[in-house]
Amino acid sequence: MSIAWLLERMAGWQEQPAMVWRDQPTTYGDLLLRVEEWKGELDRYGMKEGQVVAIDGDYSPNSVAVLLALIDRGAIVVPLTQAAAAHREEFLEIAQVEEVIALDENDQHVINRRPVVADHPFIQQLRQLGDPGLVLFSSGSTGKSKAALHNFARLLEKFKVPRNKMVTLTFLLLDHIGGLNTLFYTLSNGGTVVSVRSRDPDVVCRAIERHRVELLPTSPTFLNLLLISEAYKRHDLSSLKRITYGTEVMPESTLLRIHEVFPDVQLQQTYGLSELGILRSKSRDNRSLWVKIGGEGFQIKVVDGILWVKAESAMLGYLNAPSPFDEEGWMNTGDMVEVDGEYVRILGRQSEIINVGGQKVYPAEVESVLLQMENVRDAVVLGEKNPITGNIVTARVNLKEPEDPRAFKQRMHAFCRERLAAYKIPVKVEILTQEQYNARYKRMRRADALESRE
Repeated sequence: MSIAWLLERMAGWQEQPAMVWRDQPTTYGDLLLRVEEWKGELDRYGMKEGQVVAIDGDYSPNSVAVLLALIDRGAIVVPLTQAAAAHREEFLEIAQVEEVIALDENDQHVINRRPVVADHPFIQQLRQLGDPGLVLFSSGSTGKSKAALHNFARLLEKFKVPRNKMVTLTFLLLDHIGGLNTLFYTLSNGGTVVSVRSRDPDVVCRAIERHRVELLPTSPTFLNLLLISEAYKRHDLSSLKRITYGTEVMPESTLLRIHEVFPDVQLQQTYGLSELGILRSKSRDNRSLWVKIGGEGFQIKVVDGILWVKAESAMLGYLNAPSPFDEEGWMNTGDMVEVDGEYVRILGRQSEIINVGGQKVYPAEVESVLLQMENVRDAVVLGEKNPITGNIVTARVNLKEPEDPRAFKQRMHAFCRERLAAYKIPVKVEILTQEQYNARYKRMRRADALESRE
């Protein structure tokens, strides 16, 4: 099957740790034994090639083992985690899930059969190929979630090329393209995946220190929280060799501060989409937001300032929406970029750009300035409709300490006047107490996002 090469490679590292769960190691030999046990369990439940099976759980020895066993069987896997709990029933219905394997906090499982027969044309197409499948849902932070169906065999092809062996923290979740990329990159190179019970900065830093983590794949939002918490001062993080960041635009001020704190750690911007997979990337340097993306199996082009990508690992299509690909297989990512030779700089989603009297405002640029202000813990910038200018710039701000809103707004205007064009300065300011990121540690910029957090 499509996973045979990986299982054979893993068998060569029998005594080495494949993963750490609740601070306890599981060797490659132990993990492979669990895979064989799961194959037997799937036989007993009569699960066949092409069945749509949800795995409801986060990183654990059993969740990884059953994932590998299902891929080996040629099943269509739908990973679900606590981050999407509010949408669980909706996702099960959209993906036409036939079986649910639920794993509890003690890694014990229950299998439930749903009264469903999956018959979507893309699912039928995958069954005819005899290849395993993967359904990933978009986060829903900018609208209704879409279900992308992948040929899992195509997604795994790139991992056949040997890369660096690293101890990696599993920050991104198992139902995220970045989280799956982390898992298979690590397992295909004999590394160790270290799971954490929460993404609290102190919990993450404690795991890095205890297990000598070398690679931290995360988001700009988490890195900002790490800086604010100063958890990095309370733990020995000298084992870190690389921090990768993606899922949203990185504020330049956050990147520069992270570089100051970790001057000897490589900082690498990543880029990927649920519909396409993760592209290979190379940042110009640790302090630069310019990045080279593409590599084997990917082509990129920029049309009218928008990034387009063509990928060999692209999904078959959405289960609940029209195809986003043109006749030649190119996808409009919706990301606005600048170009400098082989490098691009991602400015933000086209849908999030604020048009103020014909002038474009990129939220990340304004957020980068606000995050430099004294007493500002976090800031999210979005546009609001205005009858005169079309839109106004609104800032939602979390403060470290309470401050009079009127005094803060005056201080903010004075600070921004020295750093931003007048039309980019927030007209409306809201001081919030609730966090402005979802369970995936990604900023929520939609106007109603705080009322519908995942």
